Amino acid sequence: MRSSAVGAGERREAPLAPRARLLPALAAVYRAQLSRARVARIPLLFVATFQSVGIMVLMRGVVDGGAEARAVVAGSSVLVVAFVALNLLAQYFGQLRASGGLDHYATLPVPPAAVVLGAAGAYASFTVPGTVVTAVAGSLLFQLPLTHLWVLAAVIPLSGAALSGLGAALGLLAPRQELATLLGQLGMSAALLLGVLPADRLPGPIGWARDLLPSTYGVEALARTFDTHPDWGAVALDLSVCAAVGVASLAAATWAYRRAAVR
Repeated sequence: MRSSAVGAGERREAPLAPRARLLPALAAVYRAQLSRARVARIPLLFVATFQSVGIMVLMRGVVDGGAEARAVVAGSSVLVVAFVALNLLAQYFGQLRASGGLDHYATLPVPPAAVVLGAAGAYASFTVPGTVVTAVAGSLLFQLPLTHLWVLAAVIPLSGAALSGLGAALGLLAPRQELATLLGQLGMSAALLLGVLPADRLPGPIGWARDLLPSTYGVEALARTFDTHPDWGAVALDLSVCAAVGVASLAAATWAYRRAAVR
């Protein structure tokens, strides 16, 4: 009896598990999100690719070649990234917040940055096949060189990071799931109108809005590579701006996640 009484008096709470490190947690979230996206989003990826190719076919009757053709192909290619990384990710985080799914992540010893970066990376990775198909199809349609399409290896992750961060932030900050869906659709529409249309065809104020869109710099970088002799300094500058915007947007999404998770 005494030993049991002493044992009861000395009862202590079990120590909590140590908090997971960022990189292992990020890898785990990335694999889980990629598996989920692969099952649920393949039809939507097909729609995004078909939509972008269809836009190029329509523009083929208006644009003959030159800088305008390069802008159409580059904008349509990055539009696939915008459809998945911005639109669908905004809807996903909006649904996650509305359904209480954030509470599940909040109970896990996972850093908030790992949740945001893992989901953003998975959705951005999911856009690779559609973006490559669109860029190749557009190049053949407008008779543009395929030589420098390897730059997509930089354009896709950097544009994906910028647009995924924006999409996640919109989904997490929207007070209602329906509003998150609306904001994601508006963001994708902005990427369509401001990214696919040639910049010199846009009015002044609209052109300024284009400069604020994260995907613009990925579009510009890709469009420059269709030149016979690309200005690689300008390409590197556009990609650097895209990378900086991506870091800022992912940081904003991480802050939005922390804000939504504690409510």
